[in-house]
Amino acid sequence: MTTARETSPIDAIAEDHLRTIAELDPLLATEMGVAGHDHEMTDLSPAGHELRDQAARATLSRLDEPEPWDETDEITLAAMRERLGLEVELFEAGEHLRDLNNIASPLQGLRDVFDIMATGSVQDWETVASRLSLLPGAVDGYIESLRLGASQGKVPAVRQVELGIEQADELAGADSFFSSFVAGAELDDSSACSLVRAELERGATGAREAYGKLSAFLRDELAPQAPAVDAAGRERYALWSRYFLGATVDLEETYAWGLEELARVVAEQESVAAQIAGPGASVEDAVAALDADPSRVLHGKEALRAWMQETSDAAIEALAGTHFDIPDPVRTLECRIAPTQNGGIYYTGPSDDFSRPGRMWWSVPPEVTTFNTWREKTTVYHEGVPGHHLQIGQAVFERETLNTWRRLACWTSGYGEGWALYAERLMADLGFLDDPGDRLGMLDGQRMRAARVVFDLGVHLGLPAPERWGGGTWDADKGWEMLRANVNMPEAFIRFEWNRYLGWPGQAPSYKIGQRLWEQTRDRAAGAGVSLRDFHQRALGLGSLPLDVLTKFAA
Repeated sequence: MTTARETSPIDAIAEDHLRTIAELDPLLATEMGVAGHDHEMTDLSPAGHELRDQAARATLSRLDEPEPWDETDEITLAAMRERLGLEVELFEAGEHLRDLNNIASPLQGLRDVFDIMATGSVQDWETVASRLSLLPGAVDGYIESLRLGASQGKVPAVRQVELGIEQADELAGADSFFSSFVAGAELDDSSACSLVRAELERGATGAREAYGKLSAFLRDELAPQAPAVDAAGRERYALWSRYFLGATVDLEETYAWGLEELARVVAEQESVAAQIAGPGASVEDAVAALDADPSRVLHGKEALRAWMQETSDAAIEALAGTHFDIPDPVRTLECRIAPTQNGGIYYTGPSDDFSRPGRMWWSVPPEVTTFNTWREKTTVYHEGVPGHHLQIGQAVFERETLNTWRRLACWTSGYGEGWALYAERLMADLGFLDDPGDRLGMLDGQRMRAARVVFDLGVHLGLPAPERWGGGTWDADKGWEMLRANVNMPEAFIRFEWNRYLGWPGQAPSYKIGQRLWEQTRDRAAGAGVSLRDFHQRALGLGSLPLDVLTKFAA
């Protein structure tokens, strides 16, 4: 049994900061599972950003005072200084004033938060109605920030603005998510429930009107000022790379490694393809053979959900007590079909008390009715166990030793997404992907992630492109051809990803680079005589960390 840790002065500062950011950013509080803020809304105006920046600076100043009690304090101190320090750097660079892309900006966040809000009771729907009523004000604040950024010459690329217009128009239209969301509220015909339903309908109407206002602003005011150039440039890219990795890497060396890694994965795929479709078979031949195999096809969303759940449950059963120590609350993972229809697959973590379990979501486009298991078994391991669910759930569980900021707020993409890719390759190494089709699916994902390293660094830094992809300097069009050749997905998916990489510099490579840093850290631990199971227990028990901090304390 773990002995509860006495709260140190550094822990107290971390707890205070967690409470402060939950108050200043209620959308983040909901995402983290911190109770008490679901009825509130984040201030996205310049004043709101200023308050959050002041909070980060105040906490950094307080961290200069106490001496660490032990290693746990040393890790907290290193992680908070790195994370909060980068928040301050990003604020000073004005990145919050051009925060618009096709996947992870306030435009999406204001809508996506409703996917993880409780809706099981009348009181839950009252909370939803309260937040919906505040959404128009948040949109006004967001517009104010983008307008200020434009006045300073900080405008997102026109490609991202145009994608934002499309998404805002969809959320403002007659088939808006907000309309269908509140229409699905399970409320009886009592007078009290009728009032709640009326509030929900008013909130949905207000939300649609707000997105219509945002669309008009983007179209009429921001788009004419938006630059055509997609590339972030070295200064911005280096900053975002550090933010997403929690580590500083040599960007040119990493780009060269990305080219080598892509070639290595392709060669491994070709070897597996020969096992599937015979000597001399191409990867395309193997894919065609697998897609034609009826035993590898699921029909309908419910069959997909059931298969996800069955595969996830089996992984937890097999890994618990053998390769990992999995706490009981973390052994529950819900697999769901997402209410959205954009084709994404994602994970949302449990609430602090596990009353909201960790969930794996599959967003199925309306035209997609069949699913190939050979492609997706590795995805279940990535999002579930031993991937995101184990990593995030383990951190939430460690309340006896980790402060709340460490457990809920210290998210680093390189750590979390790097771990999930590490988990995919680990499952292959442990024999869970010995079937050649499943292994080809894992390599398919690894190939896409390696291609992202090449694309992202190449395009945003303007690095030399290999002759195969046109030579000269990388640009968006050369990158598109390279992605099409290396990403085995429908063209609409590749196009979405292409736009994502162009508008979110440094994020996509954090998966594969993070995997690389995880594997290097594991290998150093093994060299020191640490077993694989002990390394996993140690590393995951530390919670999500900047990768430079993980490397220092887990190896």
